[in-house]
Amino acid sequence: MKALVLNCTLKASPEPSNTQALADVVISALEEHGLDVGVHRVVDHSIPYGVSTDMGSGDEWPAIHAEVLASDILVIATPTWLGQPSSVSKVVLERLDAMISETHDDGTPVAYNKVAGVVVTGNEDGAHHVIAEVAGALGDIGFTVPGQAWTYWNMGPGPGPSYTETDHKHDWSAKTGRTMASNLVSVARALRVQPIPAPPG
Repeated sequence: MKALVLNCTLKASPEPSNTQALADVVISALEEHGLDVGVHRVVDHSIPYGVSTDMGSGDEWPAIHAEVLASDILVIATPTWLGQPSSVSKVVLERLDAMISETHDDGTPVAYNKVAGVVVTGNEDGAHHVIAEVAGALGDIGFTVPGQAWTYWNMGPGPGPSYTETDHKHDWSAKTGRTMASNLVSVARALRVQPIPAPPG
């Protein structure tokens, strides 16, 4: 089985990413379950705004889209800014929107029978709102979002140190991340045995 993590930090490589640091906990847990995990820092790619799979010359989204299709699990990892998902994550969700109208030969939407989860970091609160925004969009596209398919870390109300600048509550975020990975894998395996059928005609 394969998983794909899309890190929607605003920071280009090689700048350290707090979001990647927490996503790495989930990645390690997925690998312990035997999954092959791919990772992209989205801001490092040329991905225009839009709601199509292929926006033409210079668009690097089609290659990532192909990896989404080849994966059983998709994880969107995003920082929190102004209590919202990052602008990069919103671009990703808008590009994923095209999958709503993409189907397999039997009419099953291509996002069906794939599971998805969310990783959120931020030195301010708002993680539950961000999780709801991203998970809701993924569900609209056709992904299955299991219960507790997320982990997050934030410092609390107001500004403060970032994830990699403190050990505050890392243990809770790590435990939740391992649970997230377990739930994602369990549901992905179940869908292989009993897939969601194409919608009624």
